[in-house]
Amino acid sequence: MDPRGSEPVTQLLLRWRGGDEQCLSQLIPLVEGELRQIAHRYMRMERPGHTLQTTALVNEAYLKLTNHAQVDWQNRAHFLGIAAQLMRHILVDHARGLCREKRGGGAQNLPLDEGLVFSPRKSAVLVALDDALIEFAKFDARKAKVVELRYFGGMSVEETAEALGVHPNTVINDWSLAKIWLKRELSRGVARNAR
Repeated sequence: MDPRGSEPVTQLLLRWRGGDEQCLSQLIPLVEGELRQIAHRYMRMERPGHTLQTTALVNEAYLKLTNHAQVDWQNRAHFLGIAAQLMRHILVDHARGLCREKRGGGAQNLPLDEGLVFSPRKSAVLVALDDALIEFAKFDARKAKVVELRYFGGMSVEETAEALGVHPNTVINDWSLAKIWLKRELSRGVARNAR
């Protein structure tokens, strides 16, 4: 993400929150490249032949963003974090629909490293991770948000720290602890499904 364009984006976000709906049409071209990068990262994690494509995912997120004008926007990183969250929800909803259709598809182990290699059952894995992340957020919302921004949003430690208003060392610690917790929960899910 390019911090050089943060100031105009932040100003547009504040004007948009204030009711100037024209700002969204000015804002999207400034962040479209980054939205596409986020969507592309998500789509790389999906199974081959996924019915959604990068452009469709960006468009779906854009439509959902139009309903978020009243968010207390902080800056560019906050906006992109929300966009990443919306994309995650779009893909998880899609994956849940597929899992309902197929009924079954046991959970699989998910490596929580930056250089991920996914298995062929990516939709089921995404749903399992989303379920674990929702559970995690119930008792540690900040660490869950760190996972969302780093893993799904592709943000750096510094960008995540800026979006959350914390020190980068806090992000590093949260990221480490969250990965341990999520790996444990996902492996428990695999064990439960193997019975």
